[in-house]
Amino acid sequence: MAASTNELVQDVLESVKKQFKSITVEKDIEVDVDCGNLLVCDQNPIDIKLYRSNRNEFISSLARDNTQLLFNQIWKLPIHKVDDVVVAEIPDPQIRIPREKPVPKAKKLTKWQEYAELKGIQKRKRSRLVFDEETKEWVPRFGYKSKNDLKKDWLLEVPDNADPFEDQFAKKKGEKKERVAKNELQRLRNIARAQKSKVPGIGLIPKLQQSQDEVNQAFHLAKKSTASIGRFEEKLPKEIVEKNSRKKRKFEPTFGQLDKEKDREKKILNHILLGKPKLDIAKAVNKEMRDGEVVEDERESRRRQKGRGSKKALPKSVRRGNRGNKSSYR
Repeated sequence: MAASTNELVQDVLESVKKQFKSITVEKDIEVDVDCGNLLVCDQNPIDIKLYRSNRNEFISSLARDNTQLLFNQIWKLPIHKVDDVVVAEIPDPQIRIPREKPVPKAKKLTKWQEYAELKGIQKRKRSRLVFDEETKEWVPRFGYKSKNDLKKDWLLEVPDNADPFEDQFAKKKGEKKERVAKNELQRLRNIARAQKSKVPGIGLIPKLQQSQDEVNQAFHLAKKSTASIGRFEEKLPKEIVEKNSRKKRKFEPTFGQLDKEKDREKKILNHILLGKPKLDIAKAVNKEMRDGEVVEDERESRRRQKGRGSKKALPKSVRRGNRGNKSSYR
């Protein structure tokens, strides 16, 4: 009974070995494993016969062995658990892989961001709705039907220290316009501070006295600071059109689309090697038709001249000259 059990266990282990490969992989040349980039560099020569006999199976087997070597090195790294998940601490990469584009530069902080960072103020996301104590309802924080909507107040109290004949509604509208203008001024200042380092000598920081060029430059920069790069911004009645508002040049991709590149090169070579002007068939046909019409007109004019008078009425010198070339006189 024990012998049969051992045989059964051995059969199961043999079947498992056939189904799953071993985690130990032997290579003639030791591979280079970079755990930081999760990269394996295999410098072992390829068996050409096996590769040509069954290409897909050979590639999948090679990829499986190299991946197994990478996992073996990862499991040797220090690990810890995060929310019941085993996490390995990946070291710094050993091989520097080049980037396609340069590393983006950090954006310049606004004055408020610098102040918040200095004072340790954390940004909190405020809710879109606020509770209105008067109506006992949740209303938007700003905008249409908000708590501070000017159209909502049909009655305003006149303060004791204010002029009794002053229009409180107009005063409230003026204060709102001032707040909007102040916010816009701060936005322009932030744009000017960010653009001043990129384009030296612009002078976009708001001052008491500015030239027309500075105001125009600041206006166009503010329009282009939107998400649509000023495409959907409204135009002013007397707005000065920016001179250098040209479209960016579009270049063809440097790789791919080999058929288009081949056709373009063929056209250039044919144009250089032939060196002959192209024959415009329509133009040649029209020219031939015009020449035929001119010949017919000449014949018709000769017939009319013969019908009007004979050669006896002409001088002798003219008649002698017409003997050799009949078409010299009309």
